[in-house]
Amino acid sequence: MTIYLDNAATSFPKPESVYRAVDQTQRFIGANPGRGGHRLAVDASRLVFSAREAAADFFSIADASRIAFTGSATEAINIALFGLLQPGDRVVTSTMEHNSVTRPLRTLQERGIEVVKVPADRRGFIDPLAIRRACAEKTRMVVLTHCSNVTGTLQPIEEVGPWCRREGILFLVDAAQSAGFFAIDVEAMGIDLLAVPGHKGLLGPQGTGFLYVREGLKPIPLIYGGTGGNSHSELPPETMPERLESGTLNTPGIAGLKAGIDFLKEEGIAAVRAHEQELMARLIQGLREIPGCSIYGPLDPRFHGGALSFNMEGIDPSEVGFILDRDHDIFARVGLHCAPDAHRTIGTFPRGTVRVSPGFFTTSREIDHLVAALSSLSSHFPA
Repeated sequence: MTIYLDNAATSFPKPESVYRAVDQTQRFIGANPGRGGHRLAVDASRLVFSAREAAADFFSIADASRIAFTGSATEAINIALFGLLQPGDRVVTSTMEHNSVTRPLRTLQERGIEVVKVPADRRGFIDPLAIRRACAEKTRMVVLTHCSNVTGTLQPIEEVGPWCRREGILFLVDAAQSAGFFAIDVEAMGIDLLAVPGHKGLLGPQGTGFLYVREGLKPIPLIYGGTGGNSHSELPPETMPERLESGTLNTPGIAGLKAGIDFLKEEGIAAVRAHEQELMARLIQGLREIPGCSIYGPLDPRFHGGALSFNMEGIDPSEVGFILDRDHDIFARVGLHCAPDAHRTIGTFPRGTVRVSPGFFTTSREIDHLVAALSSLSSHFPA
């Protein structure tokens, strides 16, 4: 029995409906959406349109045309940052961000944009009041992860977004670890820009994602090229989503993404969240009973997403991961998880942590098997 606990990187397995949707699109449609008037091209366009509508409904987005499909949440974040920020702008972010935020902002710093990082506490929580204080000077944008990929800490974006809206500050949310696990309403939460991966909590294929852009915002495209329309002009279209969708879309992947969203709608986001919370509570309880095991992040599952980091006293995290793989067929992730600032914040830089991230198809029995394996490991390496 192999146990996959790396769903924070990409969810696996996928629902059967996702596999079927990708396969059937490859076999029976195959044409480019928006690139022709023949039936197969029209079928592809309808498929993409229906996926856009499904995503809009799932995130309470009133106008589906404000969703631009991308290859990843990383691409979506880059479009938002490079497309809207100008030299002299000021950005407030946090020390819990993934490199998909940190690295673009570092590059933009070199182009004359000021970046302010609000420190989180040792559990990874960001105080909304600290965000407000950091915005005392004129600020163009606040960029926050909704849920940490290291500690699983859920951030109170519902307190930050409406305040930003009232203050005229753009609010970009990285939903890489929350989309599909928590209900997200872009209007109620005051979200102007939402970056979403398709291959994690939404259970779609790799190479999928999207960026939601609030009405009235017009990011400069990151990529230029053919869009299927306005071919007479050398300039990109003014309208969404074509403005941000140059080149051939990943139609089979988008079909799979729609199937993943449909699966989650059928199961119900509340049921998905309840299952994840139950697994996390079981995992936290089990780890707390292991001598020498240190847990990072919140201990209350209500404030916890799908990722949990820990270390075993006296054992390097890379060795823990190796033994789990070799001896127990358990697949976890070790290291810095592309978030060095987060590890500095929780005190685990530079060696990192062991991260486990259950998913929708993870069972309680698999969590118990992990805890038993770690207990056995602890007995061989006493603290």
